[in-house]
Amino acid sequence: MGVIHVVHEAVKLGFRNGHPDWCNLGQGQPEIGPMAGAPERLASLQFDVADCAYGPVGGIDALRQAVADDYNRRYRRGKASQYTKDNVAIASGGRLALSRLLATLGEIRLGHVVPDYTAYEDLIAYHRHRFTPVTLPVGPEDGFAIPAQALEGLIAREKLNALLWSNPNNPTGAVVRGEALAQYVAAARNTGCWMLLDEFYSHFVFEDGHAPADQPVSAAEFVEDVETDPVVIVDGLTKNHRYPGLRVGWVVGPTDVIDMISRAASAIDGGPPTIVQRLAVQALQHDRADQETSALREMFARKRRIMLDALTEMGVEIPCPGNGTFYLWGRVHRLPAPLNTADTFFTEGLKRKVMTVPGRFFDVNPGKQRTTGYIDASWVRFSFGPPEPNLRMGLERLGDMVNSARRG
Repeated sequence: MGVIHVVHEAVKLGFRNGHPDWCNLGQGQPEIGPMAGAPERLASLQFDVADCAYGPVGGIDALRQAVADDYNRRYRRGKASQYTKDNVAIASGGRLALSRLLATLGEIRLGHVVPDYTAYEDLIAYHRHRFTPVTLPVGPEDGFAIPAQALEGLIAREKLNALLWSNPNNPTGAVVRGEALAQYVAAARNTGCWMLLDEFYSHFVFEDGHAPADQPVSAAEFVEDVETDPVVIVDGLTKNHRYPGLRVGWVVGPTDVIDMISRAASAIDGGPPTIVQRLAVQALQHDRADQETSALREMFARKRRIMLDALTEMGVEIPCPGNGTFYLWGRVHRLPAPLNTADTFFTEGLKRKVMTVPGRFFDVNPGKQRTTGYIDASWVRFSFGPPEPNLRMGLERLGDMVNSARRG
């Protein structure tokens, strides 16, 4: 996968996590330390000796209920249909949650967007004896998203049984929200096509002009009946609460789906550790959770502006800056050679201890069934996940690299 390759190549040149002279503008995690306006980081935990035993395979009731409560208060106020703990399964991280979910699917036609999260390629390929992957390319002309009004027809035309996609999108930052997201959920309801939504960046949402959005985004807002609508949501503490190392993820959906996911978990992984779930319950306390995610939108909106301005000044084209995640998706084709291809831009950046991710890794191609790609050699994913001083240092180094190439 992309970030693994990037880190592997950087390690050869001396990179390690936390190295003060390296700038990881390719990283897939947000800064994890203290942040202005955010609550104090959770840094200690007391637990009972009983928590050292095997826990419930689908997670402890306290955390499952905390997740259900969080969705209900954010997205389902005043709605008759509410999530309960039985609509939630806990897993040790997002990829494991996705692995469990995909393991429950039968012989289906599974649609997936390109570009999208690199891990989908292997996650889908593992099940190619049952899945027929259907690639759905999107571009800047549509804001890197399937037009909402076209989705229902696309589902029928491609005979899709399920659609897997990230919202906000990794790597483009595209966000489907409001009426458009309502239409997506309605298309799933009307066609019976399962909407498998990766919402790991759902709290990193911004408005045009770099202002932080007032609220996160989720398809849960537009579900009519939590038991019958074919909508399954995957999320966790990793991005939205800035605790990637806790490896706490969850799946939210109809109870029969959650039951199947828990059955799959008993064979795949055996269930998440109870001790870490105790800490996750604290992270989801209402006041703490709201303070945390409001602060991160404020901080990351600022960093987004810093990165967009710097990349634009150095000549990187950002044709459609997304309003979500902590990534910018840009093209280097107008930079002086040899920096006008993503791989060379990446390797030259490493010489200056700056990491980026070539865009080709996001051309999700399960089993390499396609012989041609949808993402050309000029696309790069840039992360504004690091702390601001480190972000600025990395951007300055990239700017110097480009200016040196211009001078010849």
